[in-house]
Amino acid sequence: MQTQFEIQEQTLQTIGTDLHDNIGQLLSLTSLTLNSIELDNPDKARQKVDAAIELNLKSIKEMRQLGKLLHGEQLLKQGLEEAIRSEINWIEKSGRFAISYNVCGEKCLTSNADKDLILFRIMQEILNNIIKHSGAGEITIKLDYPEGGIRLQVIDNGEGFEIDQLPEEQKGMGLKNIQKRAEIVGGTVFIQSQRGEGTCIDIFIPYP
Repeated sequence: MQTQFEIQEQTLQTIGTDLHDNIGQLLSLTSLTLNSIELDNPDKARQKVDAAIELNLKSIKEMRQLGKLLHGEQLLKQGLEEAIRSEINWIEKSGRFAISYNVCGEKCLTSNADKDLILFRIMQEILNNIIKHSGAGEITIKLDYPEGGIRLQVIDNGEGFEIDQLPEEQKGMGLKNIQKRAEIVGGTVFIQSQRGEGTCIDIFIPYP
């Protein structure tokens, strides 16, 4: 039950962020384009209508992709590695981040859907924090399969922070949520950050 509540909470946060940052922007551009149509100039009006139609089609496509991301169980049918890659592709569309993604080691022959989903939601939480707070332009994601476990490392080149100096509300909304989710499946979280030097978050979960 606790796992399900955690997943639902993260899903709602993901919906809000993606609707605002991606689909909301496309719909705003559609509205601006339509409002700028000058009916006394048919040629330019036609061009703007075509542009608005294209933006609307993009919005529909983004909504479908968002639906896939939100239904983590369906997305993870492709495997954790591909689910992470889909999330990265979604973020890269903003044009704000250069993302490097590396997979190392041999994948465990036996999978664990619950742990895969928790780790995927943890990664979404970390990326959400980077987008909102870090000021980073580069993100490195490493997925590794050490013996008896699975390891996720996310590094950014943002502003960094002093963990002990964070306000309690920021700890509660970000770092504590990450640690709580990892603990649900017996995992550990190591956070290394220093102001002006970016942040590295390292998660290890026993697997399968």
